[in-house]
Amino acid sequence: MTVRIVMFFFAFAFFVFPVFGAIVGMLMGSGLQFGYFIGIGLFSLMGFYLLRVSLWNTYGEENIEILANKVVYEANYGWFKDGKKELVISAPTYSFKSVGYEEDNEGVLVISSENAQIESVVKMSIHEIEALLFILEPAVV
Repeated sequence: MTVRIVMFFFAFAFFVFPVFGAIVGMLMGSGLQFGYFIGIGLFSLMGFYLLRVSLWNTYGEENIEILANKVVYEANYGWFKDGKKELVISAPTYSFKSVGYEEDNEGVLVISSENAQIESVVKMSIHEIEALLFILEPAVV
């Protein structure tokens, strides 16, 4: 919990402190300098990335819709959503990819077709993924 508080604080600080620094610098008589914009831009990008990681670790969820001819993937960060990725498929193949340390026995779901693939970011145990693959694979007749 305290790590999340620290991450949110730094994400907020990366947005606010450079702006206050530029305002204080202008009030002290140094004028409007190009370096202020570079500093604000650079720290805003870092703050946005840190905010995204913080929100994912706090509220993040993946939404995967498997429809008849396409798969729709969307990452939900709680405060905002990532762009939807649509994969048009006729015959999807479901598999998993091992991630992390070998002794953890964790992996992620991979949905692929002949032209593209969608890889989940949520780690699950290999046993859970195998059960999910059994449900997702169509019955062979």
